[in-house]
Parts: sequence; structure tokens; C-alpha cells
Amino acid sequence: MADAGWASVSTPYVRPRRPGEPDAWAEEAAAHGHVGTNQLRGVEEAYPPREVADLLGLGPEDTAVVRRRLVLLDGRPTELADSYYPAEIARNTRLAEARKIPGGALTMLASLGYQPRTAEERVTARPSNAPEQDALDIRPEDWVMVLTRVLRTDTGTPIEATVMTMVADGRELRYKMIINEET
Repeated sequence: MADAGWASVSTPYVRPRRPGEPDAWAEEAAAHGHVGTNQLRGVEEAYPPREVADLLGLGPEDTAVVRRRLVLLDGRPTELADSYYPAEIARNTRLAEARKIPGGALTMLASLGYQPRTAEERVTARPSNAPEQDALDIRPEDWVMVLTRVLRTDTGTPIEATVMTMVADGRELRYKMIINEET
């Protein structure tokens, strides 16, 4: 019987960083001769969209801390990334502060005892809307790809749900299957 698993280029994005290690986007962009950065657009505690609430196991009365970022490649917008954390986990931590977190949010979560163990992603494509067109500097006829990811601990506790709205032009998602056969 075969045991299969998936490996993707998302892997560096779903693990805490080691001290002094650059963020995953900066590292990936630099490996291709570019500069990858992000700008924090806002941090707030709010009621998440229903899809996000479901991923995080939140009820209609539960809130989440959302960190909104604009992702840039060589100074050009490429992605809007909104990461949501259950308020019970994020409230009164650096996750709830409107400033960058040394080592990133996953490093912060790990320091709080919430080590990500599994990641589940879903990718869709759709026409862009006016706010996305403005933020991403794209035309009304341009489409976007939306990658939604949820991270869970080894006990299955959801700790982060991120919705990434990406410029579709030139975007490629790569995955490979790892198959281990029993002998």
C-alpha cells in the first residue's frame, strides 16, 4: 500500500522562521533576483467572513484578529493577504498590534504554544472587483486567483486562516506528490 503526501512551494510559508532568517517572501523573491516585501494595511479584531469563521471553527458571535497586508514584488503590488487568528489566541499579543512581528506571525504563534502541523489550501479564480483593481493596480477585465489556507496544530486546532488575492497574470502554483511505498 502506498502512503502519499503533498509538497508545495507553500512549505516555507507555513512554518515558523528561525532567528535571523528572512521572511519567506523576501527569501523566495531574492532567490529569483527580486525584492519581495509587504506593507501592513491594518490590524483589527472583527467578525470574519463566514468562510473564514468556518475554517477557524468560530461561531457567529466569535471574533478574530485580522492582519491585512499588501504584498509587493520589486515595489509592484502582487497580492492582498488577510490573515485571521481566533481572538482567544491573538488578543493581547503582538498579533493584535499594528506593527510587523519579528520572525512573522507563525513564529509568534509557535512561541505561544501553537505550532502549525497541517496546512490545507484551496485555489479559485474569479473576476477582480473594484477595490482589488485599485489595490493591485489591475484592469477591470483582469481576473484574480484566490488562495485560501488554514493552518492547524497537531490536535487539529485551527490557528490561522489566510485569504490571498493574487494578480493572476504570470502566477503559477506548483505542487508535487511524494509517494512512499511499503516494501
